[in-house]
Amino acid sequence: MQYSYPIDDSWSTDEIIKVVNFLSLVEKAHEDGIRRDDLLIAYTKFKQIVPSKSEEKQIGKKFEKETGFSIYQTIKRAQELKQGEKLKIKYK
Repeated sequence: MQYSYPIDDSWSTDEIIKVVNFLSLVEKAHEDGIRRDDLLIAYTKFKQIVPSKSEEKQIGKKFEKETGFSIYQTIKRAQELKQGEKLKIKYK
């Protein structure tokens, strides 16, 4: 699906690319499944751009409102997996 991602106008083009890449991987974890390591690497890059927890929560709320996918829950599930495992969020 096509979603509108929350973007900060003050970010550079490179930062926007990294944030959008991370958010698209969160989306993909719900729709197709991805490698845990790919998501956590992208999350590390995301956190370099968005280091504050409060800003991460704001972005997460906007993203979840748009997509229905939780950044927090997705990262939490990824961190529970072992290196190299695939993450696929299944709906109940």
